[in-house]
Formats: sequence, C-alpha cells, structure tokens
Amino acid sequence: MYDFICVTNRLLCKEEFLHRIEKIASKHPAGIILREKDLSEEEYKQLAKQVLEICAKHQVPCILHSFVDVAMELGAEAIHLPLPMLKEVTETQKVRFKVMGSSCHSLEEALEAQRLGCTYIIAGHIFQTDCKKGLAGRGLHFLEHICNSVSIPVYAIGGIDYHNIYSVYEAGAKGACVMSSLMKCDDVALYLIGFEKADGKYSV
Repeated sequence: MYDFICVTNRLLCKEEFLHRIEKIASKHPAGIILREKDLSEEEYKQLAKQVLEICAKHQVPCILHSFVDVAMELGAEAIHLPLPMLKEVTETQKVRFKVMGSSCHSLEEALEAQRLGCTYIIAGHIFQTDCKKGLAGRGLHFLEHICNSVSIPVYAIGGIDYHNIYSVYEAGAKGACVMSSLMKCDDVALYLIGFEKADGKYSV
C-alpha cells in the first residue's frame, strides 16, 4: 500500500476551496499540505484554522507550509518548509513539531534535509508537469537514487497520475504528492478510484 499527500492550490479549484478540502479529507489521504504561498501571514492563519478543523474531523494530518509562527500559534503538529527556511529554523522551534518535511531537487538537498531533522521529504519533479512547463522531469532513476540514499520516507511529486503511480512506488517512494489534478478534477472520489483501478494497490 502506498500513500498520497494532497498539496493544495486553491487558485486551481473548480469549486469552493473548503468544500474541496472536505471531499479530499473524507478519502483519508496520508496528509494535506496547505501550501497557499501567495497569502499573507494573517490570511494564511485564518485559512489554516479552517483546514485544520476539517482535517481533525476526518483524522487526517494537516501539514502547514512555510509559516512557522502560525503553525506554532495554532498548535499544528506538522510543518513543511522549503530548504532555505528549514536552515533558519531553530532547534527550539523544531521540537514543537512531530512531523517536518522539505522539498528536495537533488541528492545533496535530500541528505541535508534529513540531517536538519526532517521526518519525510518530497522529491521532484519526477515526470513532466504543467506546473513546471518546459522542464523535463528528473525521472525514476533520480527518485530511486534518493530513496536508496536516505532513511526517511520519500514522496514523489510532479506529473503523478494513475498511469505512473505504481512505478513511483517501485522506485522506493512511500507514496506521491498530487496537487493540480486533485484541485481540478470534477469528482474527487472518481479520480482516486482511477488510481485503484490502475494497479490494484490503492484503496480509497
């Protein structure tokens, strides 16, 4: 069994954002990363309160992104930080979180994230994706190399769909992150059933 993590982008949503979060949380992903990097700190805090509540109702981990002070103020247990931010986090701040992750684009970054205390990393982008137009994916060999070199769970990101999800798992990843497709799809449940039918390894 592999896991999927939803990475949010409310600007891509085909419906009211919190309704979409409710639908995704009801399918019990391994986590929901509330990204929304365009928001101010106060705007992010207000949105995070609502998403944390939805996730708690469905017993789904909510991973806040970038805003360390907001996460601490709201008592969040999980934080995802770009590597430059992770380097600036103090040890006193780190111990406030049970889960801490970072996005990595090279083996060197993955090893550094692990050294800095991450409990998981996101590696990408693996396949070509509209989010990185014009840039070729780093591929499955890159992902496999990362997975074989660190001792913490690795989640793949970038162009993941039901056609290639199992190849990501075979490369050693714990699971995959999905953003655009989960924000844009017409029916969350049907979209995830597509993963199940693709390889028989995922259950909604």
